[in-house]
Amino acid sequence: MFAPDVLGPTVDRLAALAGAGRALEFAVGTGRVAVPLAARGVPVAGVELSRPMLDVLRQKVDEAALPVVEGDMATTRVPGEFSLVYLVFNTISNLLTQDEQVACFRNAARHLAPGGCFLVELWVPELRSLPPGRRATVWAQEDGYLGLDTYDVLRQRVVSHHVRFGEGREAELFRSPHRYVWPSELDLMARLAGFVLESREADFSGAEFTADSRSHVSVYRLPGAPTT
Repeated sequence: MFAPDVLGPTVDRLAALAGAGRALEFAVGTGRVAVPLAARGVPVAGVELSRPMLDVLRQKVDEAALPVVEGDMATTRVPGEFSLVYLVFNTISNLLTQDEQVACFRNAARHLAPGGCFLVELWVPELRSLPPGRRATVWAQEDGYLGLDTYDVLRQRVVSHHVRFGEGREAELFRSPHRYVWPSELDLMARLAGFVLESREADFSGAEFTADSRSHVSVYRLPGAPTT
């Protein structure tokens, strides 16, 4: 996530969308994206629920350089108006109900000036690789690391399991729950909040989105005069 060939195109795309306006990151975390975006001259603010992540962010920049409101990205209001709201690295799936995800789109719309846009980066559910009768897929198998997802297709839930291990018998397990969302469902959420889909690409480098793409970067725009 921090590699220059990943982070560089991300910041380039966000800076272009923000133009001369302000940007707001939902789930700003430790500032992986917001800090270099602010360094590019874009005024950036954030919303973050995790106090430990905010503590790490504050070791990098102070409140004056990057103001953050602590709270839930589906409901928390940040003062001012923005030309761009963005949500990267699958984070909208951390909202575990459809209602919360719809509320997130509506919250983004509340923060935007007419013509402003909401960017969402999200993975495509890999249900095609789920064998009949099985509930799990292995999506990463490397030296010292195993990544797998367990699916609940009835509730549209997935739990990502990250297993890290060395030469011995012990291993470290981290699990994160998500609600997976199809691109078409995401588009409907956007329409409910007043957005229209402007573009969809496979990544921040602009690769074409196809039926085989494992992720997408979607840009939704509000009606009105563009702010860029």
